[in-house]
Amino acid sequence: MPVKKAIKTVSHITVEHFFSTYGEKLDLKLANFHATPCTPGSNCGLDNHIHEPAINRPGLALTGFSSYFANKRVQVFGSAEISYMRSLPEKTREEKMALLFRKKIPCLVFSRNYNIPKYILTLADKHRVPVFRTSMITMHFVNAATIAMEAEFSPTTNEHGSMVEIQGMGTLIRGTSGIGKSECVLSLINHGYSLVSDDVTKFRVFEGRRLMGSAPDLTRFLMEVRGIGLINVASVFGIGSVRQEKKLDFVVSLKDWDEVEHIERVGLTEETYEILGVKVPHVTIPVRPGRDVARLVEVAAYDRKLKSLGANSALEFNQRLLQKLGQPKI
Repeated sequence: MPVKKAIKTVSHITVEHFFSTYGEKLDLKLANFHATPCTPGSNCGLDNHIHEPAINRPGLALTGFSSYFANKRVQVFGSAEISYMRSLPEKTREEKMALLFRKKIPCLVFSRNYNIPKYILTLADKHRVPVFRTSMITMHFVNAATIAMEAEFSPTTNEHGSMVEIQGMGTLIRGTSGIGKSECVLSLINHGYSLVSDDVTKFRVFEGRRLMGSAPDLTRFLMEVRGIGLINVASVFGIGSVRQEKKLDFVVSLKDWDEVEHIERVGLTEETYEILGVKVPHVTIPVRPGRDVARLVEVAAYDRKLKSLGANSALEFNQRLLQKLGQPKI
């Protein structure tokens, strides 16, 4: 019976985590709480929780329609929101902003380095809502922040296996301990391919259909080779021999020759391997002394790439055989 793998999910992140992790990338600057230092636990809102991996523009809420207001998301003011607020009388502006802050939003971001009115900063301080400014235009900020938030909230799991990039194909190499995974990966790296992770690979699913693999922080760029020990792949083979992360396209399982019940001879039957609910093309390669396993994995990845482009050698052979036998094509 297969072992059930642990899946890690995130229900929320703090504003402080969002700011400290992505502040530089998104060019975020804290605009309020200048009277006292704003640090986690200082009652200035950095401990507020962001519960949803999306960005919201509160235009409808500002006009008065708040029945479906996404108050658990990062809120963004762009040109449309700013222009609308400027068109209102001063008292109305303050009432609408006070109503927005009472919805307990986690934080508010002004794009394009807009000059934030003092009354907004005063209300934000009162309701413990951090207000940030970014130089990015609204669309670019929303896109970049959404990608970042999606990564934070995506389910993750670990797979016992090494991952390499072979001609653009993210390939996970599985197998029992001692089967030769590391030796196979080392040979592939020597052929000019890139290491993503050795022995254990962390996977994160995006949009329920795309798996991204990476190495655990502790072992990134490192490989364990029996008899040698740990080696830094980037130092030994050059920086081009490693990748921070890669989309998973293909899974190869290495298995002892005597343990493989059925050895595929033609390749008409296609298997899949499931990770986080996503099914990935999969092949099993029998291993025994004398077989060049690295070359076999390389060819399997090439063949998988051809199939993804519409060229299926097994299907072509089957159609030729049926033609030879005088039967119609399938």
